[in-house]
Amino acid sequence: MARWEPDARGRLERAAMELYRERGYDQTTVAEIAARAGLTERTFFRHFADKREVLFWGAAGLQQLITDGIAGAPPHAAPLDAVAAALESTAPVFEQRRAFARQRQALIAAHPELQEREVMKLTLLAAAAAEALRARGVPEPAASLAAEAGIAVFKVAFEGWIRDEKGRGLPHHLRAALGELGAVLGRRPGSAAPTRAARPRRG
Repeated sequence: MARWEPDARGRLERAAMELYRERGYDQTTVAEIAARAGLTERTFFRHFADKREVLFWGAAGLQQLITDGIAGAPPHAAPLDAVAAALESTAPVFEQRRAFARQRQALIAAHPELQEREVMKLTLLAAAAAEALRARGVPEPAASLAAEAGIAVFKVAFEGWIRDEKGRGLPHHLRAALGELGAVLGRRPGSAAPTRAARPRRG
């Protein structure tokens, strides 16, 4: 039976982030992370596939929060409004880990392989959001369009939140990004699209 190691995942994550800051991501090894955490490499690989996954292990939980939020949105909510409400429901998770999020974002920005993994994460989030919308009865292509737009809003809002020196919360940035999307579209997100006047037929 494996020996119980209290908060092994948290210890490994903290050790990895310390070493990434001190030595750099490329120069840090799994063995060094495990040693810093006071654990074995075997324990590391029980929690993470590789050192890259220290930065991405929360993606599954985030996806679940978003899909649950969409499922729980009011029945008559417009698709993009349902996605926006679901995204806002994730804010408490991030607010507790702002310093971690900033360091993580800096690491991703500096390493192409991490950028690729981040793009994959966002793609999977959009696909899961679209599936949750379809489960609510939203047809295609509306479900995919709303999901992709929502995840784009999330990406812009998250980056704004990371850079915010005033300490404003993620919901503030989500609403601001959603408002910008509405301005680009020329209407409030979630409102009905303007109806085009029918053109008279030419005899």
